[in-house]
Amino acid sequence: MQFSRKPATVFAAGLVVALGATACGGSDNKATDNGGSKGNASAIVVANSSEPQNALLPANTNETGGGRAMQLLFRGLIDYDASGKPRNQVAESISSTDGQNFTVKLKSGWTFSNGEKVTSKSFVDAWNFGALVTNKQLNSFFFEPIEGYTAVNPADPTPDNTDDPLPKPTAKVLSGLKVVDDTTFTIKLAKAQASFPLRLGYTAFYPLPSGAIADPKKFGEAPIGNGPYVMDGAWAHKVAIKTKKNPTYAGVDKPVNGGVTLKFYQSADSAYNELLSNNLDVIDLIPDSQFKSFQNDLGARAINQPAGVFQSFSFPLYNKKFQGANAAKVRQAISMAIDRDLITKQIFNGTRTPAKDFSSPVINPGYDTTICGEFCTFQPDKAKKLLAEAGGLPGNKMTISYNSDGSHKGWVDAVCNSIKNTLAIDCQGKAYADFKSLRDPITNKKMDSAFRTGWQMDYPSLDNFLGPIYAKGAGSNDSLYDNPAFDALLKKGDTAASTTDAIAAYQDAERLLVKDMPAVPLWYSNSTGGHATTVENVKFDVFGVPLYTQITKK
Repeated sequence: MQFSRKPATVFAAGLVVALGATACGGSDNKATDNGGSKGNASAIVVANSSEPQNALLPANTNETGGGRAMQLLFRGLIDYDASGKPRNQVAESISSTDGQNFTVKLKSGWTFSNGEKVTSKSFVDAWNFGALVTNKQLNSFFFEPIEGYTAVNPADPTPDNTDDPLPKPTAKVLSGLKVVDDTTFTIKLAKAQASFPLRLGYTAFYPLPSGAIADPKKFGEAPIGNGPYVMDGAWAHKVAIKTKKNPTYAGVDKPVNGGVTLKFYQSADSAYNELLSNNLDVIDLIPDSQFKSFQNDLGARAINQPAGVFQSFSFPLYNKKFQGANAAKVRQAISMAIDRDLITKQIFNGTRTPAKDFSSPVINPGYDTTICGEFCTFQPDKAKKLLAEAGGLPGNKMTISYNSDGSHKGWVDAVCNSIKNTLAIDCQGKAYADFKSLRDPITNKKMDSAFRTGWQMDYPSLDNFLGPIYAKGAGSNDSLYDNPAFDALLKKGDTAASTTDAIAAYQDAERLLVKDMPAVPLWYSNSTGGHATTVENVKFDVFGVPLYTQITKK
């Protein structure tokens, strides 16, 4: 569904916040949009993925491996079509007259795969569970705009100490959430923020059946969702997650296949070779060793298109090596020592674009090529001078950690060589066996040097590349970046009276990131992938994710 064009509901950031019950658009995700191919409606599509870091709970899933699984098993109030436009799923409407108080009406006919009805309580209970600090959910930050968040999730006075007790909440539920009846609930925000409904397609806002909260650990191993697919057998850790078509699915994007198996690979090269031999149907990660050849190998089956994906490496600001009065200058010097143009050409063969800011070129309005300026440009002489002014990097050594089951070694080595050759810093790559092995010490704030990071947008807006990653207390703030001025600019943008004012505030926040450099912007990723001869009607959305429901197996 498209946003209803009702003048009374146009508010901050220029967004229309009433998601209407009518005005269905021609979405690329619809089951009828299958390229005219009948396909085999019972066949299973096999796609590459990675072992999820955590149990499969909406509010605790903030990485791509878990995200892919959640998108198969769940649907929220809204989701986004292939172009990134929001459309209604469980929601009949989301309306407001002031940008602060919202009324949500649900469609009838939605059930979880165990037969339990999806009701207002399914959403309210799930969001309350996700927000409560004692539940330790990584996505709790996404509930911060809702009234009562500070009571259920008070600020941690020592966020860099993961071993100390969590602050005690003074409430267990968000005061801004109220169940009216089975198909109606209300949301009151702490401050007006008309763009809030745009976020509601993100994983954190999915509903949960009653049994999930009673035993979240058990549920996370075998989740029961309301999405287009259901689990088909147990989660085979480090091997695969198998799903099959959900016969009771009530969404607008009904599957045209019999299910999707997410198969986990130890390397991107292994997955690509499986694709070439038709043992894998779809891949969304081309290994760097194949960037020069994959489009010739796959021909019309190759995918290479812009996506809302930003790549970087981050510094553990909780480590003394990266603290001090001149530490930000050291990080800026390191950024200027990286020849992004050369690396994106030689390593990625044009499938990456050197970063000019902390977001993505697909964000419009908001993307600005002047934000990072000279600090994202290869300037060896200025980099040397700035490093000398800052007193150098303590120990003159650094590592960039990465997961070896992804295609990262080539670019990490190239970045380190650029830093080494320019600044004479001993830079080395540090490989972790898989994504989970890398993410665990990052999440637990145990890293002692730089580590690869990236962001696949949750919803198409500039603020999504900023708040969830760099705001104090945010679940994906891996650096533990803490700048009150940055947080204040985010709030200013959230409550702005116009699109222009909102974007200006967010861009000012970005400029503080350039000044502090908690992460080094590297490049924007294209969606690079493809499919075997076994399937057709394979498309990727603007988030860089295959549209699994519309893939047909021959």
